[in-house]
Amino acid sequence: MLDVQSTAIPDVKIVTPKRMGDHRGFFSETYNRQRFMEAGIGEEFVQDNHSLSAAVGTVRGLHFQSRPYAQTKLIRVARGRILDVAVDLRRSSPTYGRHVAVELSAQNGRQLLVPIGFAHGFCTLEPDTEILYKVSAYYSAAHDHGLAFDDPELGIEWPVPPGRAILSDKDRKQPRLAELRHFFD
Repeated sequence: MLDVQSTAIPDVKIVTPKRMGDHRGFFSETYNRQRFMEAGIGEEFVQDNHSLSAAVGTVRGLHFQSRPYAQTKLIRVARGRILDVAVDLRRSSPTYGRHVAVELSAQNGRQLLVPIGFAHGFCTLEPDTEILYKVSAYYSAAHDHGLAFDDPELGIEWPVPPGRAILSDKDRKQPRLAELRHFFD
């Protein structure tokens, strides 16, 4: 059983699988292709990724891949808590340049479905946070791109001041939206 909710940008969905629990803990079927198809989510995922961020305030993103390696992502947190963000990069979309921000945690069991045409990133809210995500296309370094997480035009309210965010060298050098080539027309 899945609870699927649209966000302020309807193509970005919050997917919450049912949890069955007792005094030992819980069990949750986090992905079942048939149940996802019944819920209207037909993406075929081809790769699973696992990331660990040790420090609170780690920002990863905003990342995306261009065609033909553009990816839909299904993100969930196995340990800890994040603010997960998706930015619409589809030029013809009425929500171009707007974003959705959702808290995902091991405790709430929510997952975020980020479709092709969006940049994705997150900020850790707890130490030693582990993120698991499925993608619909294989990684391609030649098609890997990014967007400046702190671009004021995006208006993202990150839980850490930009100067205190823990970033990779790559993410420190990403272009702003106004400088970004149009990948999704």
